[in-house]
Amino acid sequence: MDTSEIDKVRALLGSKPRPVGWAERRARIEEVGAAWPVADDVTLMPAHCNGVPCEWSSAPGSDASRVLIYFHGGGYCSGSIKSHRRLVTEAGRSAGIRTLAVNYRLAPEHPYPAALEDALAVWRYALAQGIAPRQIAIGGDSAGGNLCLALMLRLRELGEALPCCAWLVSPWSDLSMSGDTLASKETADPLIHRAYLEELAAAFVPAGIGRTDARVSPLFADLSGLPPLLIQVGSDETLLADATRLAAKAGEQGVRTTLEIWPRMIHAWPLWNAKLSDGRRALANAGAFTRACI
Repeated sequence: MDTSEIDKVRALLGSKPRPVGWAERRARIEEVGAAWPVADDVTLMPAHCNGVPCEWSSAPGSDASRVLIYFHGGGYCSGSIKSHRRLVTEAGRSAGIRTLAVNYRLAPEHPYPAALEDALAVWRYALAQGIAPRQIAIGGDSAGGNLCLALMLRLRELGEALPCCAWLVSPWSDLSMSGDTLASKETADPLIHRAYLEELAAAFVPAGIGRTDARVSPLFADLSGLPPLLIQVGSDETLLADATRLAAKAGEQGVRTTLEIWPRMIHAWPLWNAKLSDGRRALANAGAFTRACI
């Protein structure tokens, strides 16, 4: 296996000391996420969706009647449209549909349930544009994968229609950090470690809500009735067990679930698809999954 591409990404991530403050962390994720620009043929258009800053994108030939709503990762405390723009726009190209990237509010300034409220507002905005739920896919990486699940569980609770499918990349499904790969993959993962996750969870989860509460840790929710899921995770991730346990539970509860474990890949590796062939292949699989469901 040629590991030179992923080694270059690892080198990019390790080229500077890990930032400490929230502002510094937010700047760093934008720096590494936007290391390679969006393709020249992609059209971008800002939007305000029921008060939430968002961005439409489309590649040539995209079906404007079908949409991927995407929630970025960053532990609910960082990440943005800018940091994930290359990932989102190429995911839309692969699926042949428009994308709507969401700048939901971040903790610690805006702890739970602010991000979920924003996700629900954007979902309802899309419906108000005349786009049917069966023509909407949702996706997210890391905390964005958590937010996808939280949104679907909330819609089910309200008795409302669900999206046609959900694409989850390296989902952070368990904020109680009970997965065994947090220890076994500690030295392999260049990004995500227990102490860092503890900081993020403390900033996001308000007093009075336990870390195993299904509202913040969807691994512990009843997942029955959810639409098809594609879960993609790297073998070198501390959050590997968050993905494998989520896939097992969803499958046990009757949800059509596809789990892909990518050898040697790290957390949210499709971010660097411009220079990472396994990132492009993962996006191709996600596009095929979305086209089959939408």
